[in-house]
Amino acid sequence: MAQKKNEGYQLRISRATSPVVVDGTLDEPVWQTADVATNFWMVLPADTSRANVRTEVRMTYDDQAVYLSAVCLLGTVPNAASAVPYIVESLRRDWSFGKNDNFIFFIDTFDDQTNGFTFGVNAAGAQWDGLLYEGGKANLSWDNKWTSVVRNYPDRYVVELAIPFKTLRYKKGISRWGINFSRLDLKTTEKSSWTPIQRQFPTASLALTGTLVWDQPPPQPGPNISLIPYVLGGMAHDYQTTAPTSSRFSAGLDAKVALTSSLNLDLTVNPDFSQVDVDQQVTNLDRYELFFPERRQFFLENGDQFANFGYSTIRPFFSRRIGLGGVPIRFGARLSGKLNKDWRLGVLDMQTGAVPETGLPTQNFAVLALQRRVFARSNIGMLFVNKESIGYQEPTVQPGSGGTPSGVPVYSQYNRNLGIEYNLASANNLWSGKALYIRSFNAPPTPGSTTAASTQGDNAVYAANLQYFSRRWLIGAQLEAVGQNYTAEAGYVPRRGYERGIGTLGYTFLPVGGSVLSHGPTANSTYFFDPAGRQSDNESVLSYTVTFRSKSVFTAWAATDYVRLLQPFDPTNSGRPTLATGTEHRWTAWGTDFDSQPQRLFTYGLATRYGGYYANGTRLNVTADAGYRFQPYVSLAVSASYNAINLPQPWGRTTFWLVGPRFDLTLSNTLYATTFVQYNEQQQNMNVNARLQWRYKPASDLFIVYTDNYLAGSAQFGQDVPGFLSVKNRALVIKWTYWWNL
Repeated sequence: MAQKKNEGYQLRISRATSPVVVDGTLDEPVWQTADVATNFWMVLPADTSRANVRTEVRMTYDDQAVYLSAVCLLGTVPNAASAVPYIVESLRRDWSFGKNDNFIFFIDTFDDQTNGFTFGVNAAGAQWDGLLYEGGKANLSWDNKWTSVVRNYPDRYVVELAIPFKTLRYKKGISRWGINFSRLDLKTTEKSSWTPIQRQFPTASLALTGTLVWDQPPPQPGPNISLIPYVLGGMAHDYQTTAPTSSRFSAGLDAKVALTSSLNLDLTVNPDFSQVDVDQQVTNLDRYELFFPERRQFFLENGDQFANFGYSTIRPFFSRRIGLGGVPIRFGARLSGKLNKDWRLGVLDMQTGAVPETGLPTQNFAVLALQRRVFARSNIGMLFVNKESIGYQEPTVQPGSGGTPSGVPVYSQYNRNLGIEYNLASANNLWSGKALYIRSFNAPPTPGSTTAASTQGDNAVYAANLQYFSRRWLIGAQLEAVGQNYTAEAGYVPRRGYERGIGTLGYTFLPVGGSVLSHGPTANSTYFFDPAGRQSDNESVLSYTVTFRSKSVFTAWAATDYVRLLQPFDPTNSGRPTLATGTEHRWTAWGTDFDSQPQRLFTYGLATRYGGYYANGTRLNVTADAGYRFQPYVSLAVSASYNAINLPQPWGRTTFWLVGPRFDLTLSNTLYATTFVQYNEQQQNMNVNARLQWRYKPASDLFIVYTDNYLAGSAQFGQDVPGFLSVKNRALVIKWTYWWNL
């Protein structure tokens, strides 16, 4: 067990002797006597000196909450023309880190250097909160109950906040937590940290935190039960049918029960997620299913133990398989948290309702996750996933059908996955890796059915990777083997029946002085092989990235591709003729990517790609995004992507536009409106999503959500669509939630 690198950085926290009022004035006596964390280290643009921008942090607590104050002095730039002392996007919650002057801190309540919490504010007072997992990655979709106030002065902003002990998860009797504080001052482009952190690591790295030393173990929060009811009303109209406008009313309940201060039981009955942000569409030219992240609150706390088992394209469990596409969730439960400093437990069970229109029966999703810490920061994890169809009926064979069942379902009786993995994370944060084995247990196939996976053949996954990431070097390798009959019906595994090898090598030059902060090449090569051992795909990319001291970034790259199709594929993904199985395709391509300085009121980015494509064709892609902010109240943004594909007949020339303007109005840090429009020429669809959110109390909200979908006509595919836009459907939803602590 190696000692934590920054163990010597200690901040003592003592009980407050008088009440603390969260108002940003710091006039309570406790702030005058509390220990101070200051004299931060610079992380960027260099990591070898103390920070120029000064920050002072103090902490205290009482029986209900832990309190923090921070005095954040503003940096100055000679001859700076900006009349605004700070730079922020808006007052919207969970803002983008790199586009806001901000103060953030990270808490490792078990001091295990793996999981924790992050809280913070930008200079205008907008909040940020999230869960930390895998040693320093943040999930900002998590949301909980806490309060903060920011006061602005010409030379500084002052932060004061309170986090209830009921919001945190920690072990009884532990008097040392991992902690670190981070500042970003965009005017001087300085990123700083209380503890020293090398520039290649995020300040959220829990292996590099200091220590919060309590004068006595933190108080137990007492009975910790929260009820979160909701009431929803709405109406919708489908213009593609003659059905009249439909109305809906529903109510549901979430409950959080802290069985211990570190183990939580979440319950939900008839949940609704209509207020969740819509997915950002992309032009899909891939041969396999795309991935969109989970955003629903119920699945997020300790969700890494379920969702991050495996790799990005080998996920035996993916919670978005539950309750989407019109499938109702009836009820569910999740038990998750720490058993002690070394053991984590996660149990999830969700019940969905039947969908008579499609014949989908009631289904149950059950997941068990267990994790044991080993060595300094590594762990061994086990995952079991069971998807079961309740009331499954075996299809019958009709006379004269030639042995093919009638009414073959698009679901199986059951599908189960059992896996074990070892996650490597070195004490010095330089080495990381994973080794895993997963096996699926599939329902026997119905005679003649092509929808149920066979129980014969290879239904296992083997994979491993190792990465070394230092100040200058990035070296990595990964191997995967996914069996042809491996099935994860409750997971995300877009490709089966392959072996893959990946190699990565990168080097970073760190010049002293000048306008360039860092630059260097990265080479990456990926090879796929089919079950017979023949190569089916290869992509090799050589890129060169230059990061400027102004924080703008430029990348140029070149790539070679080889594809041998294992199944028919339409290279435009638009329902047109397909290329034949077994055909081989080779091409080269090159491109650039540029992101402008995030501290400007006007920001922009531009990415280009040009080169070969399938069937000796060519593809041009230009993607641009731009944004302007009238800080802190209004943020305007637009993204646009253009694809021009030239192929031989019968495809010819195909063009796709994808345009997405976004408007954010933040009247305060508790009241904001967002309108997001997306036009997708490939899907012949335009949708509008407008949402008003009023956080009238911490973690309690009123939502008004309006959605509008249009059929966007396109002559190039031969559809007879009247007009450019034709209304498909519209809906309006009003939802009220309240967080009630018992």
